[in-house]
Amino acid sequence: MPYYAAILYMEKPELNQQYRPQHLDYLTTLNEQGKIFAKGPFVDGSGGLVVYKADSLEEAKQLAETDPYVKEGVRRLELHEWGI
Repeated sequence: MPYYAAILYMEKPELNQQYRPQHLDYLTTLNEQGKIFAKGPFVDGSGGLVVYKADSLEEAKQLAETDPYVKEGVRRLELHEWGI
């Protein structure tokens, strides 16, 4: 199964804490479904990374764009297929 790296750049830090619980709940649900390979914030506060396991770029894009951080404009999404 291919992997897709979603780089989530911080856009609205003032909204980060407000949407953090929804973001974490969303990732927990996907992790339980086996859709997450790795995830975590950048230590410099500039955003974070989620590596999705998905059958296609389209599926990965749908997963990444459904993240509350992305939906609410807190983070800007950049998505790439990732080879390991």
